Amino acid sequence: MWKTHGCGELRPAHVGQMVELAGWVHRRRDHGGLIFVDLRDRSGLVQVVGDPSCSAEAHAALDQVRLEYVIQVHGRVRRRPPGTENPNLPTGEVEVEAHAVRILNPARPLPFSIDDDGRRIDEAVRLRYRYLDLRRARMQRNLMLRHQTTRAIRDYLDARGFVEVETPILIKSTPEGARDFIVPSRLHPGKFYALPQSPQQLKQLLMVAGLEKYYQIARCFRDEDLRGDRQPEFTQLDLEMSFVDREDILQLIEGRADRGGAAGWPPTSGSARRSLASLTPRPSPAISDKPDLRFGMELVDLTDVARESAFEIFREAARGGGQVKALRAPGCAGYSRRELDELTSYVKSQGAKGLITLAFTGDGVKGQAVKFLTEGERARIAERTGAGAGDLLCIVADAPEVVAKALGGLRLLFRDRLQLADPDEFAFAWILEFPMFEWNEEEGRWEAVHHPFTSPLDEDLDRLETDPASVRAKAYDIVCNGYEIAGGASGSTAGRSRSGCSGCSDTPRSRPAPGSAICWRPLSSAPLLTEASPWAWIAW
Repeated sequence: MWKTHGCGELRPAHVGQMVELAGWVHRRRDHGGLIFVDLRDRSGLVQVVGDPSCSAEAHAALDQVRLEYVIQVHGRVRRRPPGTENPNLPTGEVEVEAHAVRILNPARPLPFSIDDDGRRIDEAVRLRYRYLDLRRARMQRNLMLRHQTTRAIRDYLDARGFVEVETPILIKSTPEGARDFIVPSRLHPGKFYALPQSPQQLKQLLMVAGLEKYYQIARCFRDEDLRGDRQPEFTQLDLEMSFVDREDILQLIEGRADRGGAAGWPPTSGSARRSLASLTPRPSPAISDKPDLRFGMELVDLTDVARESAFEIFREAARGGGQVKALRAPGCAGYSRRELDELTSYVKSQGAKGLITLAFTGDGVKGQAVKFLTEGERARIAERTGAGAGDLLCIVADAPEVVAKALGGLRLLFRDRLQLADPDEFAFAWILEFPMFEWNEEEGRWEAVHHPFTSPLDEDLDRLETDPASVRAKAYDIVCNGYEIAGGASGSTAGRSRSGCSGCSDTPRSRPAPGSAICWRPLSSAPLLTEASPWAWIAW
């Protein structure tokens, strides 16, 4: 071995020992006689001192090195002189007195600083010099966290009887939620393989084959538009189990999340397990299938108030099957006309017809809609929303799905503007009891929200044909800080439920209120209903 220790491993316990180190020159300082070099490897940094009184040859070699030179150092560990310790480094109490230095590889001047978080470096430059980009501490931490997480997953699932199975990458195209990447076959001209969007059918084969508990750290490929949380290829934890019910799935995943700290990321605790209200058909504070729970600002339903309102826009929306909901933005009553127009433009971009704002000031309620609302209506709205002096109410009256999308997006916009969410908090929650079906306006029929083989809740089976809008699915997602990070479902195997799903998909019925059958459950809260199902899956 070319080194006896990692650079970041040295501590006061090593004082007096002779060590061999190898790594990259991270920093260099020439103090006119003494040369100080911060030597870096994967384990961290340590200060190396070139003192001509100790070794003229080592000092001369350190005089030649520049940033990112690769060197090997032979020397003695000693304590730093009093007052020169660096409390920001794990090795900050010691340094290495260089007795011999060998330059293993010189380096050209760098296109960017390695001692940088990378946020100010042009991404094209980072990708061109990817080998340098990966040397940065932030990228190294990311790679180590990925390694620790996958290792912890394997240990956790192995202890619970799961078998890791690697499934093929070149497969036949299967119906999924996005377009396939295809690979032409040389041996079979005119025919193509598809890259898997997920191992969906392959893992079901394993269940039918009797494997019972399968998992895979699976590579997935989806040809879809890029987003901040979406890219063409990604890795997911893929699970499939037989002879389990929903509660078994929830407890298994909660147990893995609770052990997150062992993998280097925060476990769920405290505010991540806040008590959440069920979002069932009663008036609900918010409707979202991926809520950010780190802050409040709930959507408040004003539909019952609007139904008898003197304001025609409110009244027609409420009586026509729509919704009227409000969002209270604290301290924003002083928004200028330009800022209000920006909010209106945003909700219109989300499909809403417009935005109604009410500013609660010390001089009363202000806004273009104030003259259309009676004093009693303004009082009821203020009481329902909790609006007080300094607050701005943003109200949308439209179809339920438009209201949810517009105000949900506006809520996140205010989150960022007002800095309402703690960036260091991780707020996890289960999203349960999804609607089984959604209405396809273009084709005039019901479609499965997840996929047609998801099982409905047992208590909803009798309504498959008569009221599909009210049927809930045995499906479950995990959300964290407004992002969906995992999802799964219990499979439909009973002939009754399977035939019912197929039959009602082509039967026009009354349109559902989107989100009306969704409920939230924080991780590790009281158990919900359990439904027996022979197999279930989840992808994380």
